[in-house]
Amino acid sequence: MLSRVADSIFWLSRYIERAENVARFIEVNMRLILDLPISQAQQWEPLVTTSGDDEDFKKRYDAPTQDNVIHFLTFDLENPNSILSCLAHARENARTVREIISQEMWEQVNWFYMTVRGAATKKPGGELPADFFSKVKMASHLFCGITDNTLSHTEAWHFARLSRMFERADKTARILDVKYFMLLPQVDYVGTPYDSALWTALLKSASAFEMYRQLFGQIHPDRVAQFLILDRDFPRSVRFCIHRADDSLRAITGSPAGSYNTAAERRIGRLRSELDYAQIAEIVRGGLHEFIDEFQISLNGVGEAVFETFFAMRGVPEHMGHPQMQIQTQTQSM
Repeated sequence: MLSRVADSIFWLSRYIERAENVARFIEVNMRLILDLPISQAQQWEPLVTTSGDDEDFKKRYDAPTQDNVIHFLTFDLENPNSILSCLAHARENARTVREIISQEMWEQVNWFYMTVRGAATKKPGGELPADFFSKVKMASHLFCGITDNTLSHTEAWHFARLSRMFERADKTARILDVKYFMLLPQVDYVGTPYDSALWTALLKSASAFEMYRQLFGQIHPDRVAQFLILDRDFPRSVRFCIHRADDSLRAITGSPAGSYNTAAERRIGRLRSELDYAQIAEIVRGGLHEFIDEFQISLNGVGEAVFETFFAMRGVPEHMGHPQMQIQTQTQSM
């Protein structure tokens, strides 16, 4: 497969996943704000923090109000991580590889982009209907299903899954890092309905609430962290995502388990082993934030190695090492 084609498929899948994750965060917050007696800044600023775009937001918006944050994360084309920006990039990538992907994939990503672009002109900011972000999530799920069922499970499909797992692991870790430490200090809420609502919101931000309740029943902070980081079977846990990413990477390179031929395989294999042998008690004792920070550094290292191995015609650009820039290195022509 040409590196240009692999690169476009990789980013097509990653941008779709990113748009879905942003939509989920916003939807959960919109519903949670009805139940909690906290300020808009307390409620909405963490979403900007989770996306890693604090500085950009503060340069162009005066306060983290609901309308400002929703517009920034949904329709702001100057924000490369907004839903509309992600879908614009995804559509451009799909256009360049239309001869590789299925017709159904192209039609879905094109419809997805047109739908969100249309909403941007009709319902700015907080005027969006409550189910808009649910529809964004469903459109992403449909795209993933179409990809799985209409694209041969060869290299192209594995590049799509690899990028989707990278993005998913990154966002699960970010939302846990931000929300976990935002919630723990709320001593006044412990044992109250607000306490339960906050932790439920964290789980719903990763579409994990029902599966968590089936496994653990009552909500407990350490168990929430354990489920989102170390669960073997939940498809949005960090561990699950890294396992599937490793599987796809080996399918692309042809390396058998227990060996490696590239730096990317070596780095992801090490990360997979660390997660396999980790225990939540040790993670919490050593500091959850520190663990997630180290994980994201390692994940960025895997991303750099994937770029060098499959996409780069020269050395990695200087900004590749920055944890917020690693996921935005592709040059887009809009």
